Amino acid sequence: MLPVATDGQTTEVFGKLSNPLILEVEPVGRWFEAYSQRLQNKHSVSHHSRSSSSSSESETDIYDDDEFSEALLLGLDPKEWKHQDHYAVLGLKNLRYKATEDQIKRAYKRKVLKHHPDKRKARGLKVKDGEDDYFTCITRAYEVLGTPSKRRAYDSVDPEFDDSVPSVTAHSKEDFYETFTPVFERNARWSNKKRVPPLGDDNSTFDEVNDFYGFWYEFDSWREYSYLDEEEKEKGENRDERRWIEKQNKAARQKRKKEEVSRIRLLVDNSYACDPRIQKFKDEEKEKKLAAKRAKQEAARLKAEEEERVRREAEEEERRKKQEEEDKAKAQAAAAKKEREAQKKALKKERKTMRTVIKDYEYFASDEKERLDYMTEVDKLAEILSLTKLQSLNESLNCGDKDKAKDAFLKHVKEVNDGIEREKREQIEAMTKSSGSDSNKGKKTWTEEELSFLIKAVNLFPAGTKDRWEVIAKFIGQHVTGSNKNAKDVLGKAKDLQKNDSFLKEEAQKKAYEKFLHEHKAAASGMQDVPSQRMESIAEQQIRETGTNPAPWTSDEQKLLEQALKTFNASTPDRWERIAECLPLRSKKDCMKRYKELCEIVKAKKAAQEAAKGKKT
Repeated sequence: MLPVATDGQTTEVFGKLSNPLILEVEPVGRWFEAYSQRLQNKHSVSHHSRSSSSSSESETDIYDDDEFSEALLLGLDPKEWKHQDHYAVLGLKNLRYKATEDQIKRAYKRKVLKHHPDKRKARGLKVKDGEDDYFTCITRAYEVLGTPSKRRAYDSVDPEFDDSVPSVTAHSKEDFYETFTPVFERNARWSNKKRVPPLGDDNSTFDEVNDFYGFWYEFDSWREYSYLDEEEKEKGENRDERRWIEKQNKAARQKRKKEEVSRIRLLVDNSYACDPRIQKFKDEEKEKKLAAKRAKQEAARLKAEEEERVRREAEEEERRKKQEEEDKAKAQAAAAKKEREAQKKALKKERKTMRTVIKDYEYFASDEKERLDYMTEVDKLAEILSLTKLQSLNESLNCGDKDKAKDAFLKHVKEVNDGIEREKREQIEAMTKSSGSDSNKGKKTWTEEELSFLIKAVNLFPAGTKDRWEVIAKFIGQHVTGSNKNAKDVLGKAKDLQKNDSFLKEEAQKKAYEKFLHEHKAAASGMQDVPSQRMESIAEQQIRETGTNPAPWTSDEQKLLEQALKTFNASTPDRWERIAECLPLRSKKDCMKRYKELCEIVKAKKAAQEAAKGKKT
């Protein structure tokens, strides 16, 4: 009943009570056990206390033999107390982790009454000072086993625990239950979950087996390894040192924990591999699936066989024809390959002969620069000359007269270079003719100067510029006197240059660069006056926009680069900037790239020379 509200008080409802639940309470504990025994035996409380004391006296047989225990204690080193068997020290070697807290306390009291230094002194026994006495081992053992957290840590690394895992062998498969049942029961002590499913037997159902392996594959272990810490955190002199110790200990624990997880996983995997029930369940499931498929497969089998027979006959006929064609093609290819290999071998031999003879003549060079140029020409001849040309050259080189050999070598070099230039001119002329063919009738002719400014204007005024082609036409008219090109002419020529980009643009840029170089040299020697405002050349414009000049290096530029490299050695500050200043149409990046190319050529030549010397020796 709620109390009656007095004056000035009000009654309010804040919520509703939940429906009552019926709970079953099960009494547990040693007190309830004693109470139930008294009720069952009709004993009084005093009688039960006497009987419990007598039973405690009868429990003395659970402790180890005193003589064995004393011999063990005398052989202990108090400084190595952490490595001792604490259960054996207290006389509980037989019980170990099954010992109760009460049994541990009683065992410790027994040891104290017998082995305390004062007791031993009274008996006239020799006692060491302080912690050097073996009694320290007893106190340490009780400190570990008497504290639940420390005992848990020690039990995790109990030296008497068997960590072995049965391997997958024929014996393990034959005696599966006898082999794995005690192992799982032994390892079940580490489980945080108290209801550990048993391994079972041959009569276990699929669900029971599945639950068992599901539990162990997700095994939750309380086993930890803090007892094996090499150093105690409290020994650190300061906070940083204590943190460092804790970090090292934590890393070691995690490593051991990972190994423990792997061990349990290996145990479950081995058990799964040896379990005869697993194969039985798999066979049953497989048989069900096969039974469902057999009817369907049998119905389609005859039809498939007929289709397969027809297909095989067609494939056999096609394979026979294909095999005949392949055999014929292989025979032709083998003959062609044999011919190519013979020609390749002869060509390789002639190239080697040419290189060897020219090398013996020291490349007909009078200085290092000429030697480098001739080495490049030798490579060019080896790559370009045909087999007959090489044979003719080698006959001339092997005449025994160095001057005649040199003349023959230079003659072939000149023929090859002239041929390269001729082919290049022919290709340019062919493209120029194609640009002036019937399809391009009515278009105006373009001078070299107009082409160079067209290329420059296309780069200066990119796509998207308003009235781009009109602007480019005006730009050309401003810089080329007498130019009458309109937007239509500019657009048509730009398309032609785009089609024939590889040679026309290169030729236009090369001629513009040579013209600029000629004017620059003339101004330097006083041959002509340099205008106060000079137009920017194509090469300068490319260096300004992209940082590099793609035009080929001329012989004059090569000489300037070599002189600059000699003048400014490796110890010169800002060496490459100063070298680039000596070449007005080359950037720092161009100079460094050219230097690397020259170095690679020299290294390749030296390597070839060393290899040739090694073969001779």
